[in-house]
Amino acid sequence: MLISIIPKFKANMFFAVVCKNNYFCTELKKQCIMNEFLSYISIDPDIRSGKPCIKGTRITVGDILQWLASGMNVEEILNDFPLLKEEHIRAALAFAANREAHIKIIAA
Repeated sequence: MLISIIPKFKANMFFAVVCKNNYFCTELKKQCIMNEFLSYISIDPDIRSGKPCIKGTRITVGDILQWLASGMNVEEILNDFPLLKEEHIRAALAFAANREAHIKIIAA
């Protein structure tokens, strides 16, 4: 039996989860991390046509992904956009990864 300590992000506290196998603990940790990152993302139809944005900005997840794909590193993005923090960039990546994981391909 494995006991895993998982951060409870909202209250900055920790709680223990008794796991029967390591896979369950890993998935639970990923879910906790994803929930924290999703707290940085908002979708509002009145802002950038409803594209997912970093809360409090008009910077979309797609903007951040394009900057990274074009070769900008995290430091360059943070210097160019002082409203952003490293957590925001990680949140954009997590959001995109989560969305990608849920895409279903339907054969015609």
